[in-house]
Amino acid sequence: MNVLTTPHWRVIRADGSRDTIALYEIGERDNPVVEFDTPRADFRGAFHQLVIAALQTAYAPEDDEAWFALWQEPPSPAVLQQAFESIAPAFELFSSGPAFLQDLELVEGEQMPVAALLIDCPGGNTLKKNSDHFIKRETGGPLCESCVAIALYTLQTNAPSGGAGHRTGLRGGGPLTTLLLPRAENSPLWSKSWLNVLPQKECPPEHKEPPKTLPWMAATRLSDKTGQPTQPKDAHYLQAYWGMPRRIRLQRSDQEGHCTVCGAHSNNLTCHYITKNYGVNYEGLWQHPLTPYLIEPKKMSLISLKGQKGGLGYRHWLGLSLSRRDQTDGDGAAEVVCAWQSRANEFMELAEEPVRLWCFGFDMDNMKARCWYDHQMPFMAIHPDYNETFIALVTTLLSAARETVGLLRTYIKAAWFERPGDAKVDMSVIEHAFWRATESFFYQHIHTLAKLPSNTHDLPADMAAKWRSVLFRVSLNLFDEWVLAGDMEDRNMRRIAQNRKIFLSKFKKAKPLKHLAQIAGTAPAQHGVKEGER
Repeated sequence: MNVLTTPHWRVIRADGSRDTIALYEIGERDNPVVEFDTPRADFRGAFHQLVIAALQTAYAPEDDEAWFALWQEPPSPAVLQQAFESIAPAFELFSSGPAFLQDLELVEGEQMPVAALLIDCPGGNTLKKNSDHFIKRETGGPLCESCVAIALYTLQTNAPSGGAGHRTGLRGGGPLTTLLLPRAENSPLWSKSWLNVLPQKECPPEHKEPPKTLPWMAATRLSDKTGQPTQPKDAHYLQAYWGMPRRIRLQRSDQEGHCTVCGAHSNNLTCHYITKNYGVNYEGLWQHPLTPYLIEPKKMSLISLKGQKGGLGYRHWLGLSLSRRDQTDGDGAAEVVCAWQSRANEFMELAEEPVRLWCFGFDMDNMKARCWYDHQMPFMAIHPDYNETFIALVTTLLSAARETVGLLRTYIKAAWFERPGDAKVDMSVIEHAFWRATESFFYQHIHTLAKLPSNTHDLPADMAAKWRSVLFRVSLNLFDEWVLAGDMEDRNMRRIAQNRKIFLSKFKKAKPLKHLAQIAGTAPAQHGVKEGER
C-alpha cells in the first residue's frame, strides 16, 4: 500500500455516499469528497493533517496569490497525482527500504501488538493494575492497512512520553491542533485542506535533500549517549509535518480477517511491530504551523498548547484565533490561523468567506490518555488597524468571566464545607457549566465587536451592561442550584446564606466587574447588584 497513491482511504461524498479513494482524488468536483469515513475521532484529525502535510510538501503555492488562484479553481486529480508522485516512493507502508514513518535500519527490537500504536491503548502498567476500565485490553487486535497507516501517523505526530528513551512528538506529547474549516459542513475536502496550506519558504540548500524533510529516508538520527538532539537548524522546515520521534518497524503479515478498528475485511492484517528507544529527539524552537504556542521570551522558548482538563471553550478563543506570533508573550495562534488573517485582509473575497476554527487533541497525563477534545469555534477576519483594540475589548469580556467563575468556585465550596481549604473536591463540573451557559452570549458579543469601525476604542455601554448581567444571572443561578443540591440534612442554611451574601458583595467589588459597570454607567457604588437582575 502507498499512502499517497493507493485508493485505500474511505471517504464520504457530498451526496452522503461512501467511497474509497487515493489522496490525490480529494479535488474531484463531481460529487466531491467532503470528509473521511473513520470510526475514531483522533484518526479524523490525523487524516486532515496528513492531507495538509502532503499538499504542503508536494504542492505548496509560491505565494498568496498562487494560493488564492487555487482556492478559486482547485486542481484536477491528475494534476495532484502528478505532484504526489514526486514523493510517493517514500510513502510505501511496507518496503524492504524506506517505509512510511518507520526506522530504516531497525531489524531487532521489542515486539509489540499493533494495537499499541493507538494512543489510548492501555499500557503495560495499566494492564498490571487491571485499571483499563473504559478501554478494554481485548479490543485491540489486528489492523487493516489503512488503519495501521493512519494509526502510525497519529502516534508519530502526537507521541506522548513513552518511557525511557521513547521520545515525544516534535510538538511535545499530546499537542493541540487548530485547523480552519469553511462554515458549511459539506464543503469539499479540498477546501478544508487548502485553507491550511502555506506558501513555500526559503530553505538552505543543504536541507533540500529528502531525508531532511522525510526522516525515514535515511538512518535515524539517534538520541542515545552517542547521538544528539535534532534542532530546526538540522532539518528542512517541512519536517515539522513529518516528525518521527518513535523508532518503529511494522511487521508484514498475510493474516486474513476483520480489522478491529474499522471492521473492514482484509487479506493483509498487521498484527505486530517492533520498536526501540532513543529515536529522533526534537529540541529547540520548532514551530508546527498547525499548533498554537505559549511564548516565553525570557526563557527563549515556545511551548505547544496542550489539551487540558476541562476541555476547550470560549475562554481559549482569543489565544487560539487572534493573538499573533509577533507579540511579546502569551499565547500565539497557529501559523495557518495568522496566515488566514493576512490573506483575508489582502483578498476582499476571503474577508467575506465564513470560516470556523477546529481545535482538537488528547489530554495526556504523561503516557495516559485522559480524554480526547474536539471543539469548533467561530472565526472572523479583523482589520489590522483594529486588531489590538479588538483583542483588548475581548480581553475585557474574558477577564470579567474568569473573575466570576473564580468567585463562584470559591463560595460554592465555602457554602458546602465548614473548612473549605481542607476539602478535596473537583469543581470542574461547575466551571464547565458556567462556561457552557455563557458561551452563546460571548460569541454574540464578539460578532458585534468585529463589525464595529476600526477607530473604535471602547466597549459599547449596552454590551458591558448585558455581559455583566449575564455573568451575574448565570453565576447566581448556578450557586443556588449547586449549594442546594443533595440531602437536606447535609445543608447548613446559615453558612449557605452567609456565603451567598459574600458572593454578591465580591461580585460588586471585583475589579473586572466594576469596570464593566462603569462602562455601562451603572457603577456598583451607586446602584449595587439587585436580586431583580436574575
